[in-house]
Amino acid sequence: MVGTSRWWVWGSVVSAAAVCTSGAWGAGSAEAGKAKAAACMACHGPDGNSLADMWPKLAGQLPQYLRKQLHDFKAGRRKNEQMSPMAQPLSDQDIDDLSAFFSSQKANQAAVTKKELLAAGEKIYLKGKGRPDVVPACVGCHGMTGAGKADWAMTMKVPPTTLAPALGGQHPAYTAAQLTAYKGGTRANDEAHVMRDVAGRLNASEIAAVAEYVATLSR
Repeated sequence: MVGTSRWWVWGSVVSAAAVCTSGAWGAGSAEAGKAKAAACMACHGPDGNSLADMWPKLAGQLPQYLRKQLHDFKAGRRKNEQMSPMAQPLSDQDIDDLSAFFSSQKANQAAVTKKELLAAGEKIYLKGKGRPDVVPACVGCHGMTGAGKADWAMTMKVPPTTLAPALGGQHPAYTAAQLTAYKGGTRANDEAHVMRDVAGRLNASEIAAVAEYVATLSR
């Protein structure tokens, strides 16, 4: 994805973020989170499996990733007209509890509508993309089943704000929308520009293909 020197830069860049969010990674209660999730369920479903593809499935997502996104919405590092105001009143404990609840649920299989794109998506996910616009294989960070890697930050010697989220079974439309947002810079809460760099080297058809493929993965 990037050269060795970039990894060292990355480590220094996210150190400040880790200090700022060090209090946000406590253990939550899934039981308490379920009781607090009533407002979330209208969009994300009672078990975190949203029915509408504009809203992400939260079921089975890494709790660390869910916490980071809620804190980012609350702090304005990530913006969304629905989620930003929803996150504002949440306490650290609310965020921990909601993350524990949704991460404890089982993600169901997403519908794939463009099967003709699966082969191209599989190739990029498993092998990446060659010159001139080099893209690393997605599997290296997100795993064979798209389950993500909570320990990836430890492996790369960077703080726990840097995570590879679960992608398997996600709605293709939502995955494509996020990659497109990274590519256009309208989503910019990825540490050290990593996903913006990756998405910036994918064209629209490649983004659609990867999105379709990860929807077939079962985590």
